[in-house]
This record gives sequence, C-alpha cells and structure tokens, in this order.
Amino acid sequence: MKTRPAGIGNANADWMGSLPSKLSSMPLKHLAVPGSHDSFTYWVDVHAPVGPDQKPYVKYLATMFSVLAKKVMVKWSMTQNLTFMEQLDAGIRYFDLRVSSKPGESGTEIYFIHGLFGHKVNLNCIQCDHCLLCFTIVFLDFNHYYAMKPEHHVYLISMLQEVFGSKLCNNCAVESITLDYLWGKKYQVIVFYHHPSAQDVPVMWPGNKIPAPWANTTEPYKLIQFLETTLKERAKQGSFHVTQAILTPTPNTVAKGLVWGLRNYLVERNLPTIISWVEAQRPGVDGVNIITSDFVELTDFANIVIKLNNMLLSEQDHKPR
Repeated sequence: MKTRPAGIGNANADWMGSLPSKLSSMPLKHLAVPGSHDSFTYWVDVHAPVGPDQKPYVKYLATMFSVLAKKVMVKWSMTQNLTFMEQLDAGIRYFDLRVSSKPGESGTEIYFIHGLFGHKVNLNCIQCDHCLLCFTIVFLDFNHYYAMKPEHHVYLISMLQEVFGSKLCNNCAVESITLDYLWGKKYQVIVFYHHPSAQDVPVMWPGNKIPAPWANTTEPYKLIQFLETTLKERAKQGSFHVTQAILTPTPNTVAKGLVWGLRNYLVERNLPTIISWVEAQRPGVDGVNIITSDFVELTDFANIVIKLNNMLLSEQDHKPR
C-alpha cells in the first residue's frame, strides 16, 4: 500500500494519492475537489458554424459579419486556457462538458461546444484515458447536449464505455463512494450523463446526483450570496455538489467589453473577490464539495481548493460520515 504524507502538499498531479488515510476513507462528497467550468473551451474553431447553443441574434450576427464576429466570440467563448492534460496536472478533477453534433455533417461525430465548436469528443476521451495516474479519480459531467439525435447519444455512451472500460464506476449510493473504495475497485472515472438515453446504463450516473446551481450574474457579491444560499440548501443525502464560482456575461456585458473578452473584462478584475470567498470555505458534511472556476491557471485555484481538505484532518473524529 502506498505511504501517504500527513498533510497535503503542492504536488497536484497526484494529490488524491497523497491524501492522508483519514481523508481517503471519507465520502468523496465531503472532500473539496477543484473543477473547471466549460472545461474543453481552450480551443475553438472560428471556421466552423456558430454552435446551436447560441441565441438566434448571435447566429445572425455571425452570418452577417462572419470571421470578424467569430473572432469576438472566441474571446467570450473560451473559459479555459489549459489543455485537458494541463488541467489534470494542475489538480483539476471535475470537468464540465457540453457537447453537440455539427450542422451539415453526416454520421455521429460529436464536438465539445461553448458558442463555437471545439475538439471532437473522442480524441479527448482517449487522451484522458492514457494520462490518468493510478490514484487519480475524475468526474466527467456531460450536462448539456445540442442537436443530438438518439444515435448521437448511443455513439457517445458506447464510446465512453469502450474507452474507459473497467475504470468506469457503477452508479451506486453516493455515500459509499470514498477514494479507498474507488481504488479498491480500480475505478477512476465517474461519468454523469444528464439525459434519459443513459438511464439503463449502469456506469452512467444521472444528473440529479451532481446538482450544480448556477447564479447567472455578472456581480461577484450577488454570486457569493447565491453560493452561500445554495450551500445551505445542499441535500444531506444522495448527491455530490458543484459550487460554480463563476460569473456569467449578459449581452450588455459583452457589448461593453467587446474587444477585451471574458477573461480581461469580467474574470480577472473579479477573481480576487471570488478566490477570497473560496479560501474561507470549509469542506465536510455541510460544506463545499466540487468548486469550479474559469481560467483555473490565473490563480493557484486548484491548490487553494485542495488545501481546504486540511481543515478536515483535525475534525475528522468529531463529525459523522
């Protein structure tokens, strides 16, 4: 058995494997886990059509102004700079995934999407399978689907099963999921699939087991108020919990910060306030679980979230599991 240090350090690539046994035996729903919002938007295709997730007026503008409009969209569609492998190395373990078929394409190819199309899903899934360290557990949360017919869902679900195979964790009671349990079973991937197509597939977890309340605001103090309210309302049993520590631009925000983009106009100026709130959080029975951010490399985000788990070491013997 691997010897683990008494605390949590800075080596984030294998941070789960470095957790003390007191924490690896706790339900995973009680640990603090860093995640990324719109995880696969580090590259988008300006030459592809505008995605079906966009409002009609955005599609109209993109049709009228083509490349110019798409260059602006890139600045507001990209929410991450790090590749999937770089996010893993940084310690990110929860991935927020939105997928779509591409208009005009025959077949069942599926792409990651956020306003503009990104990489094909299959390439990244295969890359993910090859780069999982033996103590790494990842959450893959497929929560938005666009322009997908039944055959697209069959294709995606089959691909996930083929690529990850025995590493996929079966849907079961959330309270039974600890790192020790997952390591013992050699499970490394928990897939959430928010669509009825997967309801009879044992290795696809339903979306209601990973709620992710969305504040939908551009104001950091409204965001914090929302996050605190939804944490208090967090279900005691039956689910993980995603705290989306993100701001969402409105059309007016985009118009005002058109040439600056999401990172420069909205994220960077408000990140200190949001990160200060994250640093003050406590994991555990009534605390945070998964926390997501845009541009996870802008601060020491993953390490900040991971180190929250140190708070559990002194109180582990006093709190119920």
